[in-house]
This record gives sequence, C-alpha cells and structure tokens, in this order.
Amino acid sequence: MKKTQRRKLSTLLLATTSALALAGCSGGSDPKPQPPTAQKSNILFIVLDDLGLDQLAFYGYGGAVPPKTPNLAAIAQAGLQFRQAWAMPTCTPTRATFFTGRYPSSTNVLNAVVSTDLANSEISPYEMTLPKLLDTQGYTSALIGKMHLTGTDLDTAANLPYGHKTMWKLGWDYFDGYLDGAPFPIDTRAGLSNVAEGTYKCGFVSNTTMDKDNGADFGACYAAAGGCESISRGEDIPTPGRSCMERGGIFDPGQSCQATTPSYIDFDTQNGYYTGEFVQSWPDGRTNKVTASDPSARGYRSTMETDRAVAWAKQQSGDTPWMMSVGYSAIHAPLQLPPLSLISDTTRGRNDNLVCSPASDIEGVPGQITALIDDHLITNLMLEAMDKEIGRLLVELDLATWNDDGTLNYQPEKTNTIVVVMGDNGTYVNSVKFTEPGRFDPTRAKGFAYQTGVSVPLLVAGPMVKDPGREITHQVSSPDLYRLFAEIAGADVDAIVPANRPVDAQPMLAYLTDPGQGPIRTLNFAEMGTNFTNPATSITPQPCVIEAANVCFTIFPNKALCDDQSGIWYGVNSGLADVPAEGFSQCGQVMSYRQGLDAGDKVDVLPDSQKAVSDGQYKLVRLNRKIYSIDTADPVNSTYVENQNTDELYKVDMAVPNPTLDREGSAIATGSPTITDPLPTEAQQAYALLKAEMDERDQVASYNYQYDKLNCPGDGNRDGVVDQRDLDNWTELSQLNLYKGVAQSSWYDFNHDGKTDDADRAIIEAGMGMDCPSSPA
Repeated sequence: MKKTQRRKLSTLLLATTSALALAGCSGGSDPKPQPPTAQKSNILFIVLDDLGLDQLAFYGYGGAVPPKTPNLAAIAQAGLQFRQAWAMPTCTPTRATFFTGRYPSSTNVLNAVVSTDLANSEISPYEMTLPKLLDTQGYTSALIGKMHLTGTDLDTAANLPYGHKTMWKLGWDYFDGYLDGAPFPIDTRAGLSNVAEGTYKCGFVSNTTMDKDNGADFGACYAAAGGCESISRGEDIPTPGRSCMERGGIFDPGQSCQATTPSYIDFDTQNGYYTGEFVQSWPDGRTNKVTASDPSARGYRSTMETDRAVAWAKQQSGDTPWMMSVGYSAIHAPLQLPPLSLISDTTRGRNDNLVCSPASDIEGVPGQITALIDDHLITNLMLEAMDKEIGRLLVELDLATWNDDGTLNYQPEKTNTIVVVMGDNGTYVNSVKFTEPGRFDPTRAKGFAYQTGVSVPLLVAGPMVKDPGREITHQVSSPDLYRLFAEIAGADVDAIVPANRPVDAQPMLAYLTDPGQGPIRTLNFAEMGTNFTNPATSITPQPCVIEAANVCFTIFPNKALCDDQSGIWYGVNSGLADVPAEGFSQCGQVMSYRQGLDAGDKVDVLPDSQKAVSDGQYKLVRLNRKIYSIDTADPVNSTYVENQNTDELYKVDMAVPNPTLDREGSAIATGSPTITDPLPTEAQQAYALLKAEMDERDQVASYNYQYDKLNCPGDGNRDGVVDQRDLDNWTELSQLNLYKGVAQSSWYDFNHDGKTDDADRAIIEAGMGMDCPSSPA
C-alpha cells in the first residue's frame, strides 16, 4: 500500500472513530455540540552530531573555554535537562535506536555504515520504524539533513537496494538530506583545479597576512548560478576568499571577473561544510538529487539544514500533526570555519589568523599542539554557529521570538510543539574538553563505550512539560526516545510492534508530566560492534591510526577519510617510510611497525565489540578485541592469534564540575574473560547484576548476528517464520539495484555474499514453513 493511501486510510479511521464515539453517547437524539478535539502535538526532533556533555557550560562542563550555546541553554531552561542520557558510541547505531527502539545488537546496525558494509547492517524496511508507527496516529513525517541510516549512492550503491527511495521505504513522507555519514573532505584547492592539493587547507583562499605565498587580498568571486563579483579586502571583508566561500562561490585570487567562468573553477567538487549533495524523496515515490554544483547545495551546512527544515514545516497545513527530524552535521569532522555572520564578535578564534595557518609557519610551536588548539577553537566556532541556527529554526517555526538583546524568548507552553534535542554520541577525540570544568577523556571518547563516548545532552521542552527547568538525574537511553515519541503521539507500541520482537525502549513520558517520577530504567546500556562486510566490493578497508586515542582500526576504505579524522593512514600509498606501497592489511602489522620505531608505543586495536552497562553508580565495560602476534623485524609477518574478552568494572558519577569517569587505570577490577578477583561486597553485588545483564546482551548479539545463516535462514523480514512473504520480498529485491545483471546486497542476502540471487531464493525454499527459535531476550 502506498504511503498516500495509508495516510488517507489512517485519517479516515481517525475521523470515523471520533464520529462513532460522539454518536454512541447521543442516546438516539441529536448529539450535543462538542468542542473541537485538540490537535496532537507536533514533534521537532533535533540530532546533534559528535556532541557530548563535555562541550556544554549549561551542563556544568565545557572546559576552560566553553563554546557559546545560549539557544540550547534556553531550551534546557524552558524544559527538561537529562543528566544521565546515553547514546551508542557511534552515529548510525544511535540513530537506528531512535527510529526502531532497539539496541544495535537487536538489528545488527552495529557501527557507522560505510560503503563496504552489507545492507544487512542497515535498518530493515520491514521494521516498524518510528515514522510508520506515528503514521498510525495520523502524523506526517520529514527527515532533514544528516541521519546516516543507510549506505551511499557512490560507485555501484552496493548496499542501497531502494536507492533514493530508501527513506520513503523506511516510512518518511519527505526526505531532504544526505546519504553520506559526514561532510566530504575539505577541498584544499578551494575549488581551483589549477592548483595543487593542500594549497588551501581550510577550503578557502587565505589573505596575504595568513599566507603570503598563496593568499590574495582581491579577486573574482564566481557564483554557481552564473555571474561574478570582484571583491577586495577591507574592514568588512578581512579575507575575500573566505567571504566568497561563505556566499557559495569560488574565489579566483588576484584576478578580475571574466565574461565566461574559467574552466578551472570547479563547482562539482565538494568542500567540507560549504557544499552538500541533497537527496530528496516525496510521498508519491518521486526522488531528486541536488549535487554540489547546484546553487541551493552551496552555503554553510547548518544554514542549509535549517532552511530546508523551515521550508518543509511552513508547507504543513496545520490540520495534520507532524514530526520533523533535523540532523545537523556539526560538529562532525572535518572541522571547518563557519561564516563570520554566525559568530559573535567577542568569540575567541573568530578572526584568529593562527586558525588555519600551517603549523610549520609558526616558529617554535609544535605542530600537534597548534593543531589541537585550532581544533578546539574551530569546534567552539562550529557549535556556536549551529546554536545560532537552532535558535533561528525555532523562531522561523513560530516557536520562539528574538528578544531585543538577541537572546531567545522561548515559551514552549504557548506552542503545540514538543522539542527534543539529543547528541548521537560523545565528542570526537580532537574536540573533547579535557580541562576543567569537566576534564573529559579524549582517549576514550567517540567510538568507545566509556563515559566520554556515550554521555550526551538530552533536552525536552513543550507544552506537556510540567514544572520546566528541572534536571532529570535518572538514566535514559537513546532507544527510549522511540517510546517517548510514541507516547506523545498516542501510539500503543506494545499493541503495534510484533510480539515476537518487542522493543528495548523504556517509557519516558512520565518524566515530562510528573515532577516526582522515580527512575524507570534500572540499567543503562550502550554498545557498538562490527558491521557485516561486503565481500563483493572491490574496496578493502585498511588501517588508520588515531594517535590522540591510541587506537588503530580498519574501517575506512581510503586515505581521505582517515585524514579527515586526524588519522595516520597505513593503507595503500601511505607515503610512510618502510610501509609497503600496497599498505598494511591489519592493525597487528601497524602495531609491529610502530613498536619497531618506538618500543613504548601504546597504540592498540579498536575492539570488535564494546558493551557497557551501568546502574548509575557502577559500570561494567566488556571489550572483545583481536590479538595479533608482533614482529617488529618484519611487520608484514604479524598474524591474527585470537579474539579476547575483557571485563572492566568502574565507579562512575557524572558530578559537576568534574565527573568521576572510567579512565584508563581507574577500574576497580578487570578480568579476562571475566572478573574473578574478590571485590568489596557492594561492588560484588553490582558486578553480579551488571554481568548478568551483559551476558544476556551477549546472547542476544550472538543470536541476531547468526540469524541469517544459522537461527532462521530465509526469514528476511524477521517475522519469525519462513513463508511466501519472504519469497515475495526476495522476488522484489532480486530485481532492484542490479550490478552486472545481479541484484546487490539486501536484507534477503542470507549468505552475505553481497548478492541477492538464486542462492538466497534456494535458502528460502529450503526453509519454507520453518518457525524460528525465539531470541534469548
């Protein structure tokens, strides 16, 4: 059934139900006039990228130089501020929990999706996703900006069976956002194909004070829509190249405008936060792609994301409740200076020429220290810019106004819209605030299940929040938002979601309506793992080392992504002495190489899986990581030995101003595979409880990871039985997303070979009529 038909049907059912309710009370006479039914609350859901608690002064942290976030602070003050909210350690798993209500191990969405993963590690279209759930209550839905729930359309789009219709198939009426997980790398040619890579590392032509060799104080600014304007350095334009980039143009340094745009002006190449490729889809199945050369895809991302959100919301009639999810790209890498217009004149780094200056040009200042200072300054600027755009979003949606002094006047009780803001994981390593107040841990940040990696802001404001301005100290987890949104919309999750696959989400609405509500969730849980890798792709991920986190991993398929994350690439053409031209294939080789240079090198392997569970005071972290042999004489000879489990028990307390974190060396006890040493009585009791939960989650993860090949091969829609519907679904998917005549990866690729072909059909036929074993939890 098409979504438009579903919409008409749900609206008709709601109208019919209301009419019957009124008629049933009439006693055969004309019904008394009834007041109109109150419109259900609209829902505005804002997702912040790579933004942990460490950044925010209104949480009591923020480091020595916190970013300015007055509008987020205004939302917190006008609503609820959750102090023990956990996300998953990376973006895709967290975002999948929002819209499925399930932990990552229940869906196999275990890590950030990349082009070399199978579709089996993406949200299935057969899930009762949040927009589908809200559709039963008459809601229309939109998804704007970054959400990173799927693969991309790059190359053969190997893990994107429905292509640009994917978000529509997942239930959203409208999509206007990115399939990519982050902005593309900064174009260090600044849009000029006649200069070398690396000439302009911030993506714009510097002025001559910043770069006397390649900078320029005047030139021609070409627009993507055509036309050109000459601009020169002055009081209002300190850097013409930056000003041109902020307008969406490309700056030709030291040149006058030509009648025809020169051939070396390259509008096709993306440039970090100043371009995007927006994929759009509509309820009738239409799709469109807006590429970087389109004028509407050029500008600053936080601004473009806000503009698109406002445009959709303004089109809504007011007769139908809506939910709009807005995913801001900031503050995800690459770190890039935002427009001056979004930054206060008094903000440190706004006009600082050291930001973006090559470290080698600063005499006597170590490059790594300079880079860290720059990263923290730029992070502050990007967060302030996004905060400004979030304020504008509320104002342009008529949810708030600007006071005369520029502050936000937000009175949610006067609106019919619930506003929810949450981070998708902790801050990325180079942006973490490791100074007081806060003293968070950059070595255990995004990508780790430790506190710095999973503790995120969660704000809720709206007309149903009683006694706003409260802080909620009880534990909540990212999948709980699924139930919160359902509760707001009036949807009965347990009645609608299939009983054979109950969700992991716990209710939250009582925290909004009852100031005395006690804890609902007894344990908080977070995890990340390893997605299913596609053997059919020609690209093989190779090692990247993030030195600031002392970790090596093989997730990125190319050097550019590693560079963007401030990493060191050990793959093909690394350029490092004595590293083979074809690069290393695994992290054991990298560790051997590095220890051969420095015996004390601490870089370790990113665990294959990480799980954390906490009762609010004690926290158990379980790591499963590959162990390699070390050969410093010939690193290529390093081999895989085994996978090893380790349990780590910590005492945690998100106190203000400096929390007690699960830092290296602070564990109460560790054990491999589990803790066996004696513990104090209280700690022993806590460990027993946490270990029991952890063991259960391990069983769930194992069950689901082996579902396609062992537990229920052929049940692609996960309804617990292999039947004709599975055969029908296979038939549809086997005709989609063809490459060399064969459909690529899908949820019906049971043998995980990257193809949806006759071998998968045979698996369905062999299992036809099978009832599948139940999950252990």
